[in-house]
Amino acid sequence: MNIVLLGPPGAGKGTQAKRLETDRGLVQLSTGDMLRAAVAAGTEIGLQAKAVMERGELVSDEIVIGLISERIDQPDCAGGFILDGFPRTVAQAEALDQLMQEKARSLDAVVEMRVDDELLIGRITGRFTCAKCGEGYHDSFKKPAVDGVCDKCGGQEFTRRADDNEEAVRSRLVAYHTETAPLVAYYGARGTLRSVDGMGDMDTVTKDISAALDNKSS
Repeated sequence: MNIVLLGPPGAGKGTQAKRLETDRGLVQLSTGDMLRAAVAAGTEIGLQAKAVMERGELVSDEIVIGLISERIDQPDCAGGFILDGFPRTVAQAEALDQLMQEKARSLDAVVEMRVDDELLIGRITGRFTCAKCGEGYHDSFKKPAVDGVCDKCGGQEFTRRADDNEEAVRSRLVAYHTETAPLVAYYGARGTLRSVDGMGDMDTVTKDISAALDNKSS
């Protein structure tokens, strides 16, 4: 099964993608990770991307599709994959459809994680991370058991993303609604869209996504 996860920044797509990897044997594909891997490996697409980035420019849709094409040809993707963070626009979705058609593969389901903007802002602005091991925490939802001490590694230094402030988050949400939300209509018209409430606890969202996928594949 090949899946796209849709949802605004902070909706929990990464967490749910990792659970799908474990539960269904799928491979999570992040365009950022693929880009870094291709550059490090020195592939043809990677060299193109490196040249673009060194000029301070954004990597084109053509290059990103090339990265995805290379990646899904690898053996570990034979059983299915999850695209997290791509496509972001209808143009990218159309290019992805063409790529899948060329490879005689199909996009089986697009799962939209619906969230409330105001609640999401609170979720994102409260996030912080252990600087030593990367364990994630939240001011309200997931505090360390001992204040100032990481539950996982005992580290005592924590960091927050510079763009996890309200102004930046609102700007990212506007970009999402403008560019990515039209994908809901695009995939809805193709019958592949499944929407779930992304504001529940992680386990509930996982169950809802699983039910949506089973409904799709039945």
